[in-house]
Amino acid sequence: MAVPKRRQSKSRQKMRQGAKRWKAPIFKSCPDCGSRVPSHIACPSCGNYRGRQVVEVEAL
Repeated sequence: MAVPKRRQSKSRQKMRQGAKRWKAPIFKSCPDCGSRVPSHIACPSCGNYRGRQVVEVEAL
């Protein structure tokens, strides 16, 4: 069984744990309606994805 040869320092431990920190989601603007949409998701306001209509959206 693998066992570490030396103890890791506190700074190295914190650097490793810092890579798992929470990151805010990145939103892009829809080219058709301009609303903010997450990547790889059809726009909930107009129903377009990559330049074509994929979801039927009811008008209010």
